[in-house]
Amino acid sequence: MLTLKHIHHVAIICSDYEQSKRFYTEVLGLTVVQEIYRTERQSYKLDLAVAGQYQIELFSFPNPPARPSRPEAAGLRHLAFAVDGLEQAVTQLQRNGVVTESIRTDEYTGKRFTFFADPDGLPLELYEV
Repeated sequence: MLTLKHIHHVAIICSDYEQSKRFYTEVLGLTVVQEIYRTERQSYKLDLAVAGQYQIELFSFPNPPARPSRPEAAGLRHLAFAVDGLEQAVTQLQRNGVVTESIRTDEYTGKRFTFFADPDGLPLELYEV
C-alpha cells in the first residue's frame, strides 16, 4: 500500500500575479520562500510558506481559463487554513477589504469556520482549531 506522509504543497494558478501575490503575502501573511520567473512559459512561480510547515505554489500563466466554482463544481472544493482565534482573523481580513461569510459551527466537530475568496474567487476557509 502507498504510504503518504503529508501534503507537500498546494498549487494555485492566478489571473493577476501582482494582485494575488499581495493578497497571499500581505493579507494572509504567508512568507515568500522563493520567486522565479520562467521566461519560456511567461510564468511566475512563487513558493509561499504557511507557518513554516506547508507550502503553496502561486503560478501565473498568460490567459488561464476561469475556474468553475459555484455552484459546486467537480474538483478541488476549497483550501482551509487553521487559526486559533477566528474572530480576530476575520477582523484582520475585513480590515484588508476581504469579505467573509458569517461564522458557522461545524455540526459534527463543534468547531467554528468561515469562508472567503482570493482575488480569483478561489474559495478559502478559516477553521478554528
